[in-house]
Amino acid sequence: MIKAIFLTARPPFLLLTLSVITMAGALAHKDNAEFSIALFTLVLLGALAAHASVNMLNEAHDARSGLDELTQRTPFSGGSGALQDYPGLINRVEAIGLGLLGFVMTLGLYFIWLTGWGLLPIGLVGVGLVLAYTPKITRSPWLCLITPGLAFGPLMVMGSYYVLTGYYSCIALALSLIPFFLVNNLLLLNQYPDLAADRQVGRRNLVIAYGEKTGVRVFNLFLITSFVGLVALALTDCIPLWSLLGLLMLVLAIPLMIKLITSPHPFRPSSTDLASNVIINLATPALIALGLLIA
Repeated sequence: MIKAIFLTARPPFLLLTLSVITMAGALAHKDNAEFSIALFTLVLLGALAAHASVNMLNEAHDARSGLDELTQRTPFSGGSGALQDYPGLINRVEAIGLGLLGFVMTLGLYFIWLTGWGLLPIGLVGVGLVLAYTPKITRSPWLCLITPGLAFGPLMVMGSYYVLTGYYSCIALALSLIPFFLVNNLLLLNQYPDLAADRQVGRRNLVIAYGEKTGVRVFNLFLITSFVGLVALALTDCIPLWSLLGLLMLVLAIPLMIKLITSPHPFRPSSTDLASNVIINLATPALIALGLLIA
């Protein structure tokens, strides 16, 4: 039972938070001589709690709606399956998800006390996204498209940077656009296997609303923009050239783009495609962080 509750937090996906926060922390470390490891650890715990919260609330909502009974589960989509095995845990999982959100809000108030009210707008938007994502945002195609990237990009990177340095930075904002585009793509590609099930429960994402070809075009545009943006930041001396280590993920990104362009429709990504997309999301911010630390 404890294991089932733990699985609803989708632990493997929490690695994305670790990667993005590490990138934000590496930039803050480069810019702030008084960088605090203890404070960074608290920021990471808060971000992990927020990510686990939205995952658990999503699992509870999908179990109640019957969505998870309609999907064909993969390692990358369709939920954890824990609440299908233990349906009696739905209320408990939802309560723990809300409890984690409460912890995040408490930690956020501490950060505001520590660094100032500048963090409040990001915190309020973040809490709103956690609560609204599954019941509301997944029914709006464009909000559904950009909300994951907004959470893991500008909100997570800028919020972390502000707590660790005490101020906002245009460079941090620009760098946050890389996970913005990549994480939007992570959820976008993962929606393809679940299209039929999502339609049945009233979800309306970009692919459902505008078609699979539109989804592929947006995916490739976002992927190209993320790597072009990284190059632009390095060439304009906004970030060190070592940050271009992130370009190593082009070895996966280019074949994935070609596959999506040349595949017949209706397109259904393979497990290899989904895995490549996950690795791009995890490794690109981590490699950028490594480059920032080396520099």
